[in-house]
Amino acid sequence: MSIKRTLSVALQVAAVLVVLSLVVGQFLGQPILLSYVETGSMQPTLDPGDGFVAIPAQIAGDIRPGDVVTFEAQEIQGGGLTTHRVVEETERGYITRGDNNPFTDQDGGEPVVQDAQIVAKALQIGGGVVVIPHLGTAAMGFQSALGAVQTRLAVTFGARAFLGTQGLAYIVFGLSMVAYAVDWYLHAGTRDRGSRDRSRDDGTSVLAILGVLALVLMATATAAMVVPAGTQEYGVVSAEFESENPTVIERGTSQEIEYVVPNSGLVPVYAYVTPASPGVDVDPQRLSVGSRGEASTTVTLSAPDETGYYRLFVVEHRYLAVLPPGIVDELYGVHPWAPLVAINGLLGGGIVGIGLVLLRGEPARIRSRDSRERPPLHRRLLREFYR
Repeated sequence: MSIKRTLSVALQVAAVLVVLSLVVGQFLGQPILLSYVETGSMQPTLDPGDGFVAIPAQIAGDIRPGDVVTFEAQEIQGGGLTTHRVVEETERGYITRGDNNPFTDQDGGEPVVQDAQIVAKALQIGGGVVVIPHLGTAAMGFQSALGAVQTRLAVTFGARAFLGTQGLAYIVFGLSMVAYAVDWYLHAGTRDRGSRDRSRDDGTSVLAILGVLALVLMATATAAMVVPAGTQEYGVVSAEFESENPTVIERGTSQEIEYVVPNSGLVPVYAYVTPASPGVDVDPQRLSVGSRGEASTTVTLSAPDETGYYRLFVVEHRYLAVLPPGIVDELYGVHPWAPLVAINGLLGGGIVGIGLVLLRGEPARIRSRDSRERPPLHRRLLREFYR
């Protein structure tokens, strides 16, 4: 394969990965390296459809006034991911505002933003946000078309598995297999058996196919761990009196609430439920949940001495139980993302390793003729159609 062809393929793959990262990030509610804005509330910093580099909150460091953050809003446009600038930090949290808005989000009814709500911080260099023009426009168009395809497949086959991130993984895998099968069939029909290109620079490597399978498995596993987890908010009223309502607590006292972790999958999971704000305690913090089962822990909410409404948070991280619990504990102690990376490495590496073992280490390749001797795919399709 020529250098020009290699660069072309690499650029195409990079473009697809960028769009997929944006779409999957929207599904997961967690930007994956890149994100974008849909409205003009951040103009002139970010125009509608502009993208930016999103640093995950877990590694972004402290949040300060002037930072542009993506957070889980409760009231803004009905709730959901919102990207606005932090304009003030108070004892209760952060005050945010869109650069193009005349008033803060909190003046408009949005509660003060807590650390647990912030999922990413926009990369800034020299005080300015690094902007990727029109990146979101392409992602939104792709996401709209993909959503229509997923809905149509779910209705046609009567299966909800085609929806959401899991459905996205199925569709990507299915399209890649269909494209490969069509290309192989069309080439097989025109193959000159007396002349084959034996060069290692052409053809499709079996290792590449194993890599695709590994990526699909890792994407599905990541969705299974990330989507059901997240932040749980408790709106607590610190009152002068006792109440039967578990979230109305007499000031200076505490109330215990059961936190249930369900697992609808076939693979057991480990769940870590930890406090994400002052006034919260969780015991136990690690749960083992069996296949299609559930487990529970106790969350203790403490009401401050001053009466009023308070927002308390716990955060849940979930991992497939494919590693010993002791190893997961150690990795979790390093960083909540560490077990996820290790599990994906185990699953992806396992697929590739098993494939290589079955091939007995041979550099098996599905060979093709020199691409210069092959007509374009659309011409081969037309040729087959009119045969």
